[in-house]
Amino acid sequence: MLSRQFEVARQEQLNPVASALRNDLMLGLAFLGLVPAVGLAVAVWLASLPLRDASLADRAWGLLVAAPAVVYAWHLAAGWSAADRATWMFALLALWALRLAAHITWRNRGHGEDRRYAAMRREHGPAFPLRSLFTVFLLQAALAWVVSWPLLAGAAHPRGFGIWDLIGATLALFGIVYESIADAQLARFKADPASHGQVLRHGLWRWSRHPNYFGEACVWWGLGCMAVAGGGLPAAWALASPILMTVLLLKVSGVSLLEQDIAERRPGYADYVRRTSPFIPRPPRP
Repeated sequence: MLSRQFEVARQEQLNPVASALRNDLMLGLAFLGLVPAVGLAVAVWLASLPLRDASLADRAWGLLVAAPAVVYAWHLAAGWSAADRATWMFALLALWALRLAAHITWRNRGHGEDRRYAAMRREHGPAFPLRSLFTVFLLQAALAWVVSWPLLAGAAHPRGFGIWDLIGATLALFGIVYESIADAQLARFKADPASHGQVLRHGLWRWSRHPNYFGEACVWWGLGCMAVAGGGLPAAWALASPILMTVLLLKVSGVSLLEQDIAERRPGYADYVRRTSPFIPRPPRP
């Protein structure tokens, strides 16, 4: 384990040599965390081949983020207590990952491959199974590794639990609860046969077109806040995680992708777009 080396560097944090040692250890540990994410991605890819279902990658997303964090905890957990920043961060991560994996697995049960991946499969034909290893599974492993960085920064830096940790933990917990409520409201709406072709306009969805994504962003900005609270400016690199997640949610796999053709399938969606905030909740326009 590396916990002893990190502890020495913590105790001598004003010593430039100890500080350099800690930075080298952190860099090595960061890349070590990539190994289980890649291993899990390959295993899920292998499972997807006979099922012809690349959307298994979505079910594994939360676990892909958690996999590097397990490595960080294994090497840094010696001496942790219930009051430590890292304990709270890893507890929040576990809650987020298990909820998300359970939700996506339940949501996708019996529906076959997601239409996004089915379109990719049609486009690439026989080459898609091997291609999906790189463009879907390993890509998600790399993204998940970056998203996991606040867990490393928060656990490795020495400052005590303070007000910014409390703010960050509150924001992350709020995000988990908020996206859980949004997902539950959407699931009930879709389960109602009368909602076919209609637009969900009540509950959290009255204030935002994607409240689940807003909650997801809150989770990672909260954990990023805790990481910087622990390490100060030297830990600001961990904010690459919430920045990446926000870009993905708004511009890549989230809002932009989902809204490409939804107005064609739900005639009232154009009016919903005009009235409703795309992301940050606010009262609808008249």
